Amino acid sequence: MQDQPKYKNLRGSAFFEDGRSARPVIEDTVARGQLSPDAKLRTGRDENGQPAATLPMPLTRALLERGRNRYTIYCTPCHGLTGDGLGIVVQRGYRQPPSFIIDRLREAPVGYFFDVMTRGFGAMMDYAAQIPSEDRWAIAAYVRALQLSQRTTVADVPAEVRPALENAEAPGHAPRFPVSPDDWKKALELDRQLEGPERKPE
Repeated sequence: MQDQPKYKNLRGSAFFEDGRSARPVIEDTVARGQLSPDAKLRTGRDENGQPAATLPMPLTRALLERGRNRYTIYCTPCHGLTGDGLGIVVQRGYRQPPSFIIDRLREAPVGYFFDVMTRGFGAMMDYAAQIPSEDRWAIAAYVRALQLSQRTTVADVPAEVRPALENAEAPGHAPRFPVSPDDWKKALELDRQLEGPERKPE
């Protein structure tokens, strides 16, 4: 098998006229399992070609949990756990992305975030190859949840839960993290507390 005729990645070929062993995809072909009749799900745009204002699937707890999981993996290094743009690589000198809480991004349609993940924007590379379209939508939904979490008021709290906010015995609010190189350690500790005591420290 070591000596059998074969092409290796990025190695040239004298057989093809253009000298490339890796052949371009034939026009208008679709990889098996990649054909999606739902253009909104695939592109993030509506019938007018504008970023979609709504999700192409129902907004569920499971979708947000999936979005939180994928966001933690792919997005927190730059965008931070709360979407403030102060991720660990930014604290080490990488260019800071805008906070998701600014008015421009709070008013952007949810399809805009899907489109940026798909195509990239500015210093951000595209993630279309790393993250399937369904997961990109889940992340976009979770970004919306992050935006809402930073702009909530007492009026947004259900009436039956509000008395707990005024309960003197209720746990106090978590202090705001100071901007420092050790923020990621505090954020990880908070994340462990939110996940529950059964989670083992990494």
